[in-house]
Amino acid sequence: MPANATPAQPAQPTGAARVALADVVPPIALGPLDGRYRGAVAPLVDHLSEAALNRERVHVEVEWLIHLTSHQVVPGAPTLAGEEQAYLRDVVATFGAEQIAELGAIEKVTVHDVKAVEYFLKARLAAAPASLGPDTVLPGVGELVHFACTSEDINNLSYALMVRGAVHDVWLPAARALVAQIAELAREHRGAAMLARTHGQPATPTTLGKELAVLTHRLDRQLKRIERAEYLGKLNGATGTYGAHLAAVPGADWQEVSRTFVEHLGLTWNPLTTQIESHDWQAELYSDLARFNRVLHNLATDMWTYISMGVFIQVPVPGATGSSTMPHKVNPIRFENAEANLELSCALLDTLAATLVTSRLQRDLTDSTTQRNIGPAFGHSLLAIDNLHRGLGALHVDHDLLARDLDANWEVLGEPVQSAMRAASVAGVTGMENPYERLKELTRGKRLTGADMREFIGGLGLPDDVAARLAELTPASYTGLSAKLVEHLDD
Repeated sequence: MPANATPAQPAQPTGAARVALADVVPPIALGPLDGRYRGAVAPLVDHLSEAALNRERVHVEVEWLIHLTSHQVVPGAPTLAGEEQAYLRDVVATFGAEQIAELGAIEKVTVHDVKAVEYFLKARLAAAPASLGPDTVLPGVGELVHFACTSEDINNLSYALMVRGAVHDVWLPAARALVAQIAELAREHRGAAMLARTHGQPATPTTLGKELAVLTHRLDRQLKRIERAEYLGKLNGATGTYGAHLAAVPGADWQEVSRTFVEHLGLTWNPLTTQIESHDWQAELYSDLARFNRVLHNLATDMWTYISMGVFIQVPVPGATGSSTMPHKVNPIRFENAEANLELSCALLDTLAATLVTSRLQRDLTDSTTQRNIGPAFGHSLLAIDNLHRGLGALHVDHDLLARDLDANWEVLGEPVQSAMRAASVAGVTGMENPYERLKELTRGKRLTGADMREFIGGLGLPDDVAARLAELTPASYTGLSAKLVEHLDD
């Protein structure tokens, strides 16, 4: 900078101070999943949002109250009539914006989320006569709400229900649909001969369909693991001993009450825990989800590479811009977006799986904050699935390029020729010595034509039928069982 130059000043907004975006109504999302990409991940809100957590807490508390009264666990407790049970379950069914706001206001006073749910539900019991008449027993069972429970009794069951719902109602259907789409592409292109590349170099030909089938098979195996996942739950008190339960009602079979309740919710009962359910099932599930993501990441990078090679042609979207300065470009953004979101999802899932299995002694609260990030972990995976679905749907195969690529690499037939020479040598044909070395000398670092290869085959002294078979071979026909292997997708 010249000695007399004036240093550039930081740019300042002209006029009044900038608008505080944090104060804008409706609120602006901090993260892209609730902002730019909301449409792709919105179905997860029903399962993995803070509001969904509170709705499941209300659901668990309601079902625990009904379970205690239906099984006459606590002496003197009334049995709820059908209309009273329906009234309670309707509290869950109608849980929406108004109830979310009400519960939030209660929590500001309690500074405790589960206690707020308890007070929220007790208020509904007190108000029951307005709907059910003065004879309803609901106002008198308020002390059975959260009976003998610690917060984690409610939370662990709520999270298990939330994650199960997210997996089975949202994530798995989307993942299955994507894998089915890839499988259909594999079947469609099972016979599309293609030069393979190992280490980036021309290699034994395959078919495009067979390569897509490999990825389909890998993804399907991971889906089957995820489909078999167990969702565990517990209800056994502050340190997993049923201490408060026995102190209050010593005559009840509390293990049986707990087991039947957890199974009533559709979960697997965990009989041995500290204050928390150990979360091992979550770690197992998230590891499987991360593995699915990583195979999908392999698909995304392979498709990106095939596009860059020209194997796939992207269909331009009318009106869309591929590059801000290069009008000819159609960028593979769907695959790049998927790649990045899969990496973000895996990072979160790996952290969840690694940290949720540890809790200091009988309880610490690190899992409370950690589990609130289950939604983003699923969200980034779901967003990647959505991008891949759309990206795959906008591709055409350039069969002419595949044919040209194969015809430019006749040297790949060195493998079948030297293999046939080996077999002939074993059968007693003379002159078949050093087949690998002879083909290496012919092909390595060279470009051969079909005529070159046929001339070499003709001078080997192979049996006539073998020589004729090899002379008819082309790179495009040297695909082995590739097309047939795709049939394994129907196993």
